[in-house]
Amino acid sequence: MNLSDVPEYQAAIPDIAAGPDNTEGLLRLRRQLELGLPLTPRPYAKLAEMSGLSEQQVMIAIRQWQTQGLIKRFGLVVRHRTLGYAANAMVVWDVPDDQVQDVGQTMAGTACVTLCYQRPRRGLDWPYNLFCMIHGTDRQRVLSQLQSLITDNGLQHIPHAVLFSTKAYRQRGGRYVSHS
Repeated sequence: MNLSDVPEYQAAIPDIAAGPDNTEGLLRLRRQLELGLPLTPRPYAKLAEMSGLSEQQVMIAIRQWQTQGLIKRFGLVVRHRTLGYAANAMVVWDVPDDQVQDVGQTMAGTACVTLCYQRPRRGLDWPYNLFCMIHGTDRQRVLSQLQSLITDNGLQHIPHAVLFSTKAYRQRGGRYVSHS
């Protein structure tokens, strides 16, 4: 089967990078992207080598896939348990709506906070609208870091709950090619 005949794949072929000999190379590129960027000083050159495209074609294809929404973002999956961070707490906060931006920026700028984001409240049972993640080597360390975060930033008046992870789920990057 020639992939250039499949409408959903054809729509995702970047115009500039496409050519009579590039369709299979673009499919190889999408499969390689599922594995993550190569850990090398020039990852796009390595992807080009592995997919049979030029480095410029790889960069154009990725840029166009992002524009089309096929690739939403590039991210990094950190396997923190492998690095010795076994205590992981999601701290959820009930921040007044008019303060959530300022409080969120303060938390995000704190060294112990590895992730911070706002979410909508969910009914009376879940009044929390700001979430931050604190990773540590043990629970006591995480709780100590949280207390410092609260004390140092005057957050004592903001209701919060601490949710420790009990299980590590498999993490992986995006999937771009059907494997059926």
